[in-house]
Amino acid sequence: MSTILHVSPESSSSVIQQAAQCINDGGVVAVGTESFYALAASALNGRAVARVADLKGRSSEKPILAMIGDVSHIPLLVEFVSPVAELIIKGFWPGPLTLIFPARATIPAELTAGTNTVGIRLPNSDFLQSLLTLTGPLTGTSANRAGAQPGRTAFEVHEQFNDCLELILDSGPSPGGQPSTILAIGESIRILRHGPVTQGDIEQVLASQGLSLSSEGV
Repeated sequence: MSTILHVSPESSSSVIQQAAQCINDGGVVAVGTESFYALAASALNGRAVARVADLKGRSSEKPILAMIGDVSHIPLLVEFVSPVAELIIKGFWPGPLTLIFPARATIPAELTAGTNTVGIRLPNSDFLQSLLTLTGPLTGTSANRAGAQPGRTAFEVHEQFNDCLELILDSGPSPGGQPSTILAIGESIRILRHGPVTQGDIEQVLASQGLSLSSEGV
């Protein structure tokens, strides 16, 4: 049965500790983010990542994005960070921008789905950053079954998943809106999904270093 824990300034420390223990034991927890609720499991635990995909009814051929609590967590998932990626990180993190990096060979295949890349974002949320500090990288995929709308409240998440989750952290309604912008940085710099960080925002930062976006995929 899913346990719903209410998040408040007074309870946040206790809730974070309980959620971190659950995640470190291989559990799946629903957490509020800057847009929708997300299904959070250890991104370094292949079995937990696979369970997230199963809960969503998501194809194993689709990679799952990850959240980190600090830039020091990047090496846990990423093979290398290019100077361009460092520029973008400095300009937009923490915030609603997911960057696609070359993945470390040691991270779970369930996370990368054979792409050899991994998508990461650093959320602009003190609560999430505190949780991620204790757990390390977590999955950050939206809390919904495949084809359904992402949950904006703990109630909506519970309606979709019933008692399939260990914990639902009720932090009140999430803002909704657009999911994070996704940017791939390789031989070219391409927007794979438009979102709150706009094309103009990215172009402005790149232009400061004489760089530009590729028209392919934008």
